[in-house]
Amino acid sequence: MVRNVVRGLALAALLAVTVYPDPADSQAVANCAERSQVVEFLARQYSEKQAAFGLINPQAVMELYAGDNGSWTLVVTDVSGRSCVILAGKSWEQVIPVGPKA
Repeated sequence: MVRNVVRGLALAALLAVTVYPDPADSQAVANCAERSQVVEFLARQYSEKQAAFGLINPQAVMELYAGDNGSWTLVVTDVSGRSCVILAGKSWEQVIPVGPKA
């Protein structure tokens, strides 16, 4: 189940990179801003903190922000420091990986 969720998030991030607009078109994307502004907004509005991150490619990083109330937001940040909110939802649960039983 967790593996499917991670694969789904990775696919969403991949799709986001595919349709991610050119930095010159930043005015046309309403859900994008400087990374510091996005992080501050998520903390203030939803009490979300960074829960995970990963490199998508040399040009973009995927970050997942989650709140104790279960809200979550997937953000993609490019090398210029511009972040775009890609997905958001509710009922986030942190899963602690369990290793193989000996």
